[in-house]
Amino acid sequence: MTLSSARSAERQWLAGDSHIHSHWSPGYNHEIQPPEPIKGQDALYSTPLNAQKAREFGLSWMVTTDHGGPNHSKYTFTHAYAELLESRRLVPEVLQFYGMELNMPAMDHHTLIIPNATDERSVLFEIERQFDSQDAWPLDPSRDTEDAGDRALAFMTRLPRLPLMFANHPSRSATGLGKYGLDEPREFRNHNDLAPGIYRGMEGAPGHQAAALAPTGELKRGEDGAPTGFRGTYRNAGAYTMGGFDQMTAVVGGLWDSLLGEGRRFWIVATSDSHVNYADPSRPGGSDFWPGQYQKTYVHAERTYDGILDGLRSGRVFGVAGDLIRELDFAAAHGRDRAETGGTLRLVRGKDVKVTVRFRDPDTANARGDTPSVTRVDVIVGDVGPRTEDRNSDRNVSTKVVSRLTRKRWTRKGDVYMLKTTLPAVTRNIYVRVRGTSTTDKEPEMDVPGENPWTDLWFYSNPIFIEVD
Repeated sequence: MTLSSARSAERQWLAGDSHIHSHWSPGYNHEIQPPEPIKGQDALYSTPLNAQKAREFGLSWMVTTDHGGPNHSKYTFTHAYAELLESRRLVPEVLQFYGMELNMPAMDHHTLIIPNATDERSVLFEIERQFDSQDAWPLDPSRDTEDAGDRALAFMTRLPRLPLMFANHPSRSATGLGKYGLDEPREFRNHNDLAPGIYRGMEGAPGHQAAALAPTGELKRGEDGAPTGFRGTYRNAGAYTMGGFDQMTAVVGGLWDSLLGEGRRFWIVATSDSHVNYADPSRPGGSDFWPGQYQKTYVHAERTYDGILDGLRSGRVFGVAGDLIRELDFAAAHGRDRAETGGTLRLVRGKDVKVTVRFRDPDTANARGDTPSVTRVDVIVGDVGPRTEDRNSDRNVSTKVVSRLTRKRWTRKGDVYMLKTTLPAVTRNIYVRVRGTSTTDKEPEMDVPGENPWTDLWFYSNPIFIEVD
């Protein structure tokens, strides 16, 4: 057995959360110069409590992603890192990465994950100190430009161990479908071109999914009795989430497919963005689930820091809500040649490709007490061609749902379901990805204010690329 195949045999589906805040995400007292950080004002919980909750809800790994403002780099260097070390000691079952939610220059927030090593503290300090758009005091407008973002990524590419970056809630500032705000398609392309090993994707499913829930678990209602609250805190009419997922991911043939159609290895994750739990009586009005309570990012990896980071970077990942499934083995094969999620299958032109989907759907209750089941799995295919000249393109017109596989097409053994379909006579470079749902909706519908997240569950795989000779 080769080293590569041995490592592959040791991989398992490990659930995690790449976007978690602690009480080291502060508020600020602006009556003092420089502004003084106020612990626990933006996010409420300690890192050990977050880790304990992550363990309770079945996570094997997590990333601390505190953000701040003026001089936050010194604040987290002095306080947050020591608490992370203590949390690792107290909750060793959960691998806990050191990271942050970077105020990305000229863009919305980005998750930054630092490789686990003896220099992780100093590496994060230098990145935040030099490049976070809000860290300098007095505020420096030159740090909040696209050029500044390019400089940040150029700096990271020179590090001995590459960090990893995902854009967070990328359409939260959008004003309609395809009417983007702080994050624009050209910025994703530019950053992925500059640092393809670092700038690797986005939140397909943002956190803050409990924003419509009252502490009792029922829907929040206004004085007129109408439901209120917005999944993901996406509040702009016409640009809400779609089945809990960001429009950039959820629209078939949309922005994500446009990037994949250029052959970009650009992945999606699902997170909690936990700040304040919706049911916490000490801080009414919270909009969050605990880490792992609702959404999970599964990585097929060895249970080590390096293994998980490699799995995230390589796209061996799927995101799921409400514990709809627990495993997803998705493969494309011709004969003995085979590729799995995040991988590449090389194929002789004109040959058929067998697509198999195996998922585990245990008959166990999720955090709400439900036992949701998958009603349908969709196989989605798009062409891969040259890089577009239109850097703001957000369409891949070739992308289609080629199979909608309902239960009559499945086989079952215990809590494991198997689906198969064929892509006939493949003559061009393509990618294939799958998604599934607990609903009967053919496409994820735009969520409405007051949407109950537990009744509208989806999972999304990352793609497999098929390259023909």
